[in-house]
Amino acid sequence: MDEYILISTLNDFIFCPYSIYLHNVYAGGDEDLVHATPQTQGKAAHTAIDEKTYSSRKDELTGLSVFCDELGVMGKIDLYKSKEKRLIERKYQLKTIYQGQIYQLWAQYFCMTEMGYPIDILEFYSISTNTTFPLAIPTAGDKKELQDFILRFKQYDPAQAIPVNINKCTHCIYCNLCDKIESENVYCLQLKTLNIVQYL
Repeated sequence: MDEYILISTLNDFIFCPYSIYLHNVYAGGDEDLVHATPQTQGKAAHTAIDEKTYSSRKDELTGLSVFCDELGVMGKIDLYKSKEKRLIERKYQLKTIYQGQIYQLWAQYFCMTEMGYPIDILEFYSISTNTTFPLAIPTAGDKKELQDFILRFKQYDPAQAIPVNINKCTHCIYCNLCDKIESENVYCLQLKTLNIVQYL
């Protein structure tokens, strides 16, 4: 029996396959060592979902564990409003929606529909700006695209070279711990600059 892929790793894989390895290496350790400001804000904003204190309404499901046998994926959703048949992925701050995030929401959609939950509306929600970003229901072509991507994920060879993109790498929370790059992440540099200014 094949192992299920965590939905959250789909976006990580597009960003950098090596980040998945580093995440697992440092899992269970001191998060303050690796979490930058965006991750800390995101985790704090997600607490109500994780602890299921976001809503007491019976028509709103939060933090529901989901799976899809057909795709071989599993994970958790943020929020499903059953009366509106609306599936929502919440982010603390959302300026750009990346393909990996779209794949995540598509995967959640296919999990939910396979489990018998009807969905008419998909959307991202930015907590910091109280803004919603609708996403079209995936077509048969979108499903094939997601299946092809999951196959690439399963067939990935970790021995292949990791491409280094300085703009992307310096925004990775594992940048300071990564042996593929010698730069610091932008969040450390911002903090150092702030500390220097405070002492001037």
